[in-house]
Amino acid sequence: MSAIRRVFTTVAAAVLLLTPFAARGADDPVEINAIVPMTGGAAFIGKGYSAAFTALETYVNKHGGIGGRPLKFIVQDDQSNPQTSVQLFSALIDKKVPVVLGAALVAECNAMKAMLKDGPLLYCLTPAVHPEAGSYVFSADPSTNDQLAASIHYFRARGLNRIAIITSTDASGQDADTTIAGAMQVPMNRGVSEVAHEHFNVTDLSVQAQIERIKATNPQVLIAWTTGTPFATILRAVNDSGLQIPVYTNAGNLTYGQMTQYHDFLPKDLYFPAVACVVPDGITDPAVKAATNVYFQALRDTGVQPQYIESVAYDPALLVVTALRALGPNAGAQKIRDYLNGISNFAGASGRYNFKTSPQRGLDISQMFVARWDGSQNNWVAVSKPGGDPR
Repeated sequence: MSAIRRVFTTVAAAVLLLTPFAARGADDPVEINAIVPMTGGAAFIGKGYSAAFTALETYVNKHGGIGGRPLKFIVQDDQSNPQTSVQLFSALIDKKVPVVLGAALVAECNAMKAMLKDGPLLYCLTPAVHPEAGSYVFSADPSTNDQLAASIHYFRARGLNRIAIITSTDASGQDADTTIAGAMQVPMNRGVSEVAHEHFNVTDLSVQAQIERIKATNPQVLIAWTTGTPFATILRAVNDSGLQIPVYTNAGNLTYGQMTQYHDFLPKDLYFPAVACVVPDGITDPAVKAATNVYFQALRDTGVQPQYIESVAYDPALLVVTALRALGPNAGAQKIRDYLNGISNFAGASGRYNFKTSPQRGLDISQMFVARWDGSQNNWVAVSKPGGDPR
């Protein structure tokens, strides 16, 4: 038995994947539909998600499929556009599919979840959507509430209490405005003060004026909450202004491509919210460590360098596969929802899932790390324990 198979026998999340495959090649595949941005401004996210689906599909089909039938992810491109997401989702509702993975962006997923009644189950692949308990909407990763609370706690514990903020005016930035305000009010973050709060449009070519105003307030940390090209716009302004303080950004920027592309103007201290697979050096849970190893190998077997983006889609897809293996490939939305919300001890690549204590999500602040980009290692390293306490 291979090392990976020995690992899977100890991980509740993946035991079902080892069922011997029934040779029924004539049977139709079990299809799981996904709506993600393969083109447009968020294409780098969608391509990462698609790579995760391919890796998981390959692994599952090597180790049993679903009820003896092969697994097939059907990926549709929403073009980073909420209207397109709604059109694609409406067509899937008409087809009465039981589950849809996606979308990747807050605006898209909010538009899709507004269409739900009694299904399908919608597993949003973003932490910035906040589903109601018992609903048909699920959300990936620890919430942005927990990400920001843990990270602000980390800085406060280091004596960095003067926080400046710059957020975008889109749905992601609006969510950040709300969650940052809430994170600064939790008891463990007493004493932290917001010294400046600036906004910008994601299409702006410069935010130099906003950064200069921030610099004048003498902050100790800058929260720059945006993703992709707009984040580069902020980093250039920080560099040009000579503002030399730690910069904290969201997990959507946890990509090797961005770190390479922005190398010349990266701040000395750049921090991120992180889940287990981003910082394997910080993992102390043996089952989670085993699950991340399987995740890494599954991606590498399909020629992909594992990073955070893939994990956002991988774990939700694995959870849905596990539900279908347990319930049968024809399970409906209600049974899948109830199965997921009954999980209390599932080791995944992003941490230990408990949907009973964290409904519709499974992960909370206890699975949240703070990571720092280490250019000398060309990787992220854990600077906090789970929950945000400094290591």
